[in-house]
Amino acid sequence: MIPFTKLHGNGNDFVVIDEYEGTIIPDEMKAKFASLYCERRYGIGADGVLYLSKSGTCDLKMRIFQPDESEAEMCGNGIRCLAKYAYDMGYVSETCTIETLAGRIEVSMKYPEDEDNFTATINMPTPGFLRPEIPATGEGEYVEEILEYTVYAVNTGVPHAVVFVDEIGSVRIDKAGPVIRNHHTFPQGANVNFVEQAGEDHLRIRTFERGIEGETLSCGTGATASAAVAHHLDLVGSTVHVETSGGPLTIYLGEVTKMEGPAITVYSGVIPF
Repeated sequence: MIPFTKLHGNGNDFVVIDEYEGTIIPDEMKAKFASLYCERRYGIGADGVLYLSKSGTCDLKMRIFQPDESEAEMCGNGIRCLAKYAYDMGYVSETCTIETLAGRIEVSMKYPEDEDNFTATINMPTPGFLRPEIPATGEGEYVEEILEYTVYAVNTGVPHAVVFVDEIGSVRIDKAGPVIRNHHTFPQGANVNFVEQAGEDHLRIRTFERGIEGETLSCGTGATASAAVAHHLDLVGSTVHVETSGGPLTIYLGEVTKMEGPAITVYSGVIPF
């Protein structure tokens, strides 16, 4: 039997496999396990599997595998979920560090009596702008309709494309997302964020996520990337409220880039394996 816990951050949901005391899923099976159990009809259903273990350099180590069996560098919403789980288990206090493929991530948590109000603030990787802008070119259906977009390329631990539009509800994200996601500018692919300025220091975004190959309800690194590009273009200030489809995140841009948002435990169970 394999114990697991499911959590979500603004609807971006994850299965946590606790390997703090030792390996549960062998490394050569981790990707396939994610493919099987992220499936929403025949598995548990999730946007990814988080493997939690001890670290030689940080308090915790996180690996994330996605439904297509790829391993992502990191995940902002996933780190909040992992940190909450670790705090609940007594592995860490209200501050901790997490080792990821994108580097060391610092987390601080606020845990009131009402668990639904749990929030975590994460020191994100410094946004790295790959180049000022790229044309959205490619082959296939719908390309001609997105050639008018300006696509900004930025890395926030994970490669992202950021596209500003007048109204995100009108975007056919299932058509436009894959074209930009597979653009040759991103040799490892990219998450694609369609962004609408909704007011002063307020953005709305929808994200087509690499590895899931579809729209997710929230993307923490995408919210950070979108806020960073908007700030770079002088559209917002240093504190940016980002409304994802699944809920709000707050991005703080300064010497250290920070993301603040919730995490909620959904349920725990066991897998007969």
